[in-house]
Amino acid sequence: MVLHTRTTPAERRRALRAGLASGRLLRMPGALNPLTARLIQETGFDAVYLSGAVLAADLGLPDIGLTTSAEIAARAQQTARVTDLPVLVDADTGFGEPMNAARTVQLMEDAGLAGLHLEDQVNPKRCGHLDGKTVAPRAEMVRRVRAAVDARRDPDFLLMARTDARSVEGLPAAIDRARAYVDAGADAIFPEALADVSEYEAFRAAVDVPLLANLTEFGKTPLLDTATLENLGYNIALYPVTLLRIAMGAVEDGLRTLAAEGTQKSLLPRMQTRSRLYELLGYEEYAAFDSAVFDFTLPPGD
Repeated sequence: MVLHTRTTPAERRRALRAGLASGRLLRMPGALNPLTARLIQETGFDAVYLSGAVLAADLGLPDIGLTTSAEIAARAQQTARVTDLPVLVDADTGFGEPMNAARTVQLMEDAGLAGLHLEDQVNPKRCGHLDGKTVAPRAEMVRRVRAAVDARRDPDFLLMARTDARSVEGLPAAIDRARAYVDAGADAIFPEALADVSEYEAFRAAVDVPLLANLTEFGKTPLLDTATLENLGYNIALYPVTLLRIAMGAVEDGLRTLAAEGTQKSLLPRMQTRSRLYELLGYEEYAAFDSAVFDFTLPPGD
């Protein structure tokens, strides 16, 4: 992989559609930066996710709707540039009114993403596993979804609707909302903060489009394994903040060790080596590329 991906955004969008149509479970970890997106691909996962919570945390901000569509699109473009996997991005509420949602769709298309999800919280939103959420009226979210569908230029770009209504209005209302969003043109549904396996089963029985299972840690949802999710008929297993939590835990431990011991020597076995980092970044490929393009001699002058 030199400089950029080997595939086009259109190819990656078709790959995501094909994966969702295959009936198998797609495993989708959340990248915390472009480099981890490359590692997600190398480790054999099916797609990459960009979490709004992770992008906010990366900026030192809470996940309460403080980031902008331009910030998210810029980070998304940097990530989509370095992986051949489809990338799905968290577009919060669309960053404003339905017209803002429409613009967000085109920004994310232009960034090379395979799809996005919009949620039915009021704007500004809050983390889906916090208490005190407020959902927008169903008709307002339907307008949001329709605006996104109208704005989409590539029909393969996936438009997923997320509903946060389970913990606010109850499971039947969340299912009714999901059906309304599908009727408005949503390609897939993200039911947030389901409480147990029976609720997963109820959603699968009621909704006839691809479904995403959000397996975020320390939240309201049990951490179901992939075999269970496959048996339930879900299409995406999402691990949105897992890598950030692992990385930040390691950083905190490392800083404490460095402060206490005055040297990083004891940390060396836990570090990615220089050679492994260079391998991941493709240093040898860049060197070969440079040699092939620029290693020439001028012909004799007249």
